[in-house]
Amino acid sequence: MTLSLYDTMSRAKRPFVPKDPSRVTMYVCGPTVYNFAHIGNFRPVVVFDLLFRVLRDLYGEQAVLYAANVTDVDDKINRKAAEEGVPIQVITDRYLDAYNADAAALGALRPTFQPRVTETMDAIVKMIGDLVRQNAAYAAEGHVLFDTQAFGDYGKLSGRPMDEMIAGARVDVAPYKRHPADFVLWKPSKADEPEWESPWGPGRPGWHIECTAMIEEALGLPIDIHGGGIDLVFPHHENELAQGVCSGHGGREYAHVWMHNGFLNMGEEKMSKSLGNVALAHDLLKQYPGEAIRWALLAGHYRQPLEWTGELIEQAKSALDRLYRVLDDAGRFLAGEPAADGWQNAAAAAEHANVRRALHDDLNTPSAFAAMFQLSDKLRAAVMAKDARAVASARGLLVEAGNLMGFLTADPQAWFQSGADDDLKTKVEGLIAARADARAAKNWPEADRIRDELNALNVEVMDGPAGATWRIKEQA
Repeated sequence: MTLSLYDTMSRAKRPFVPKDPSRVTMYVCGPTVYNFAHIGNFRPVVVFDLLFRVLRDLYGEQAVLYAANVTDVDDKINRKAAEEGVPIQVITDRYLDAYNADAAALGALRPTFQPRVTETMDAIVKMIGDLVRQNAAYAAEGHVLFDTQAFGDYGKLSGRPMDEMIAGARVDVAPYKRHPADFVLWKPSKADEPEWESPWGPGRPGWHIECTAMIEEALGLPIDIHGGGIDLVFPHHENELAQGVCSGHGGREYAHVWMHNGFLNMGEEKMSKSLGNVALAHDLLKQYPGEAIRWALLAGHYRQPLEWTGELIEQAKSALDRLYRVLDDAGRFLAGEPAADGWQNAAAAAEHANVRRALHDDLNTPSAFAAMFQLSDKLRAAVMAKDARAVASARGLLVEAGNLMGFLTADPQAWFQSGADDDLKTKVEGLIAARADARAAKNWPEADRIRDELNALNVEVMDGPAGATWRIKEQA
């Protein structure tokens, strides 16, 4: 089964062939750690975590090296530290810890490497020096700038003409530039800002050079896959490509495949802190299970825009409820059956293969979700037929398919009890114990009264060979 990925550079979907199948490399632009990240920031985290999982499934866990950087040098960080009167590292450590905790709650595996700008400064300074020696960069008035005229393919990734790139560049027009599109590699720090020594004077790096140096140090150039949000194609990735090639590292190719996810929109606008239309993942995780948020982020194809709404997350929760319910039913059925052998449910195996087939088609998550539901239908049919071998096989395949995508990692009973607070759980467990005593004493009116009380609490009780279990009822 061949993995095909859409490449932004070639504007085409093509088979993915790593330069070395025993060492597959991927880099994704990570967070700037000055505050809690909004849910839009986590769309690339979840999308490229899914790709990380698919690559590990294909090539082996040890063969895939994934780096996602941490920007811990930034004006927003400086302002936050000044407001709180604390060292900058206090801010960056606090919000990196929060970011990693939120990412883990969304089912994202920790990247192989998580390089920080502050820990890569020597490599950044060295790469700038290499660009100067290659006549691709020049020093001017305490700055070092990349000379865009030194790279003949400048603009090829984004497909923008030079005048449009000049208008859209995130760099100030300055008299010391040779060309308006030239961008900063090194600049003097402002008063009370952190600074590092360099051959061009004390200062700090520009935005784009940080990623190129971190890629080179963590993975080596060129890399197999470079990912990020669609907003990073220009200027960030365009500039990364130019300086990475011109530095003399890795030859003429910087990344074999460029992948970009679409925006997460709130209404008609891109979700953005600057616009004030954000929903923080940190807050959403207090309201919904992480798997439900992850499902919502993968509900549409990753290259398409996705509108974030309350309905989207509720639909995601309902979809997972449906899958966990059939897993729960299957688990309770198998509890009273002898262990099944390695027999395979052929119908379920076909749908399991369809999940992989969809993911290998440029991470087609809508099709993968549809195949998971078909697989769950095969499992439910096996439960209804009371075929223990078919149930055991289909249940294992559904869990495996879910785990590949970062889902179905919870115990089904715990999933359905997650909506109950501690007080309700204590009350329900007490009522179930009292009902068991009433049934043992053949006090059927009391047992029925307790069941009615549990129904009033929106609790469903399932009796089985191992005793009674319970779950919060599915919403109508």
